[in-house]
Amino acid sequence: MTRFNLRALLRLSGALLLGVPGAVLAAESYDNCTGYITSLPAVIATQGTWCLNKDVATALTSGNAITISTNNVTADCNDCKVGGLAAGVGTTMVGIFAQDRFNATIRHCNIRGFVRGVYLAGSGGGGHAVEDNRFDNNTYVGLQVQGDGSQVRRNRVFDTGGSTVSGNTDANGIVTAYSVDIIDNTVSGVTPKTGGGGNAFGIIMSSNPDGRIIGNGVHGLLKDGAGSAYGIYGAGTDHIALRDNDLVGDGLAGSIGLACTTNKASARYNVITIFGTAIFTCADSGGNTVIP
Repeated sequence: MTRFNLRALLRLSGALLLGVPGAVLAAESYDNCTGYITSLPAVIATQGTWCLNKDVATALTSGNAITISTNNVTADCNDCKVGGLAAGVGTTMVGIFAQDRFNATIRHCNIRGFVRGVYLAGSGGGGHAVEDNRFDNNTYVGLQVQGDGSQVRRNRVFDTGGSTVSGNTDANGIVTAYSVDIIDNTVSGVTPKTGGGGNAFGIIMSSNPDGRIIGNGVHGLLKDGAGSAYGIYGAGTDHIALRDNDLVGDGLAGSIGLACTTNKASARYNVITIFGTAIFTCADSGGNTVIP
C-alpha cells in the first residue's frame, strides 16, 4: 500500500468512527492540492492548498525558503521536511514567511534549521492557523504568528536557539502578537547562544487582549549567564486565559512560570514546577499547583 493510500485510509476510518463525512478531511490529502512545492526557495502566489510530497532543503543563508504572497493559502507538507540546517547557526533565513496576509494555514510540516521556522508577520493580516507541525533546531524562534483571530495549536517545538546573528541574544519557542489562541503545544529545549546573557522563553506573546493559552507543555528552558527562564510570558496582555498549562523551569532565582502585565489575565489549573516565581502579576484564579 502506498504512503498516500495508507493516510487516506486512516483518515476515512477516523471519519467513519466519528460519524463525520470523509469529505471534511479531504483537504489534508493529495487530492486537494492546487500544486506542489518541489524545490527551495519557492513563492506561493496562487490561493489554494500547496503540498509537499517529498523532503526539500536549502543551504541558503538569507531570505525565505517558502514565501506566501497571497491570501487564503494552505501549505500542507504531508509530514515532509523543509530543511535549512546546512546554513548553520548564522542563518537569517526563514522557513515559511508571509507579510500582512489573511488566512494562511501551515500544517503537517517538519521545519528545521532556520532563524525562524514560521514567520507570519504584520498587523495588517490575521486568521492564520499553524497546526500539527514539528519545529526543531531553529536558531532563534521556533514559530512566530502575528494577526488577530489566529491559532497556534498542537505543534511540537524542540531544541530552539543558538543563533549567532547580532541581536538574537534570546531564544524563543513560540512567539505571537495580537489576539492569538495558543493551544496544546509542546515546547522542549530552549537555549540561547552561549556568552550572550540571553533569556529562554517557552511561549511569549504581546498585545494580546483576549487570547486563550491552554494545555501547553513547556520544559527544558536553559538561560545563559545573567538571563532568565520564562515559561509563558505576556507583554501587553489583558483579558487572556491561562489554563491547564504544565511548565517546568530551571530552578533558579529570577525565573518565572507565568508572567502577565495585568491582573486582568486569569491563571487557573496550571502546574508550575521549579521556577523562582510561579505566577507574576497574573490573577491566581485557583486550582494552580506550584512545585518548588
